[in-house]
Amino acid sequence: MAVRSIRFFGDPVLKSRAARIETIDDGVRSLVRDLLDTVELPGRAGVAAPQIGVSLRAFSYNVDGVIGYILNPELVEASGEPLLVGEGCLSVPNLWHDTLRHPYARAVGIDLDGNDVVLEGEGLMAQALQHECDHLDGTLYLDRLSPAERRIAMREVRESDWF
Repeated sequence: MAVRSIRFFGDPVLKSRAARIETIDDGVRSLVRDLLDTVELPGRAGVAAPQIGVSLRAFSYNVDGVIGYILNPELVEASGEPLLVGEGCLSVPNLWHDTLRHPYARAVGIDLDGNDVVLEGEGLMAQALQHECDHLDGTLYLDRLSPAERRIAMREVRESDWF
């Protein structure tokens, strides 16, 4: 359908818990098409619905050439010793900071037909699952930074040309 504009840090939709999808209707189908179109652009590993201004529990992903989506995801496992990994966010453009993430993650949800979906993986997929589920809970990766790293990031935000 359409590549949607990304909402930036400071937009209230990014700090609110997204609502569960109760009914799969044409609006939800359109949302999924837009999420898939939006995540296909180069350099994007995931796009959560709040990032395009829709406060519903859905996200798309684009990891290792596999593009997909999940509705009402729940992060049911994040395991392994957390590691500092470089992370960025479309909603906080041009910033890159080391963030603690578990090396393995598993999320469960449904697809547009109501079928169960299980997404799991290590590395970038684990990071994307944790990052996108955070978005649905109103958490940005900046919220996960150490206090010292967060101060640096917030200074970078204030000095950015998009803020």
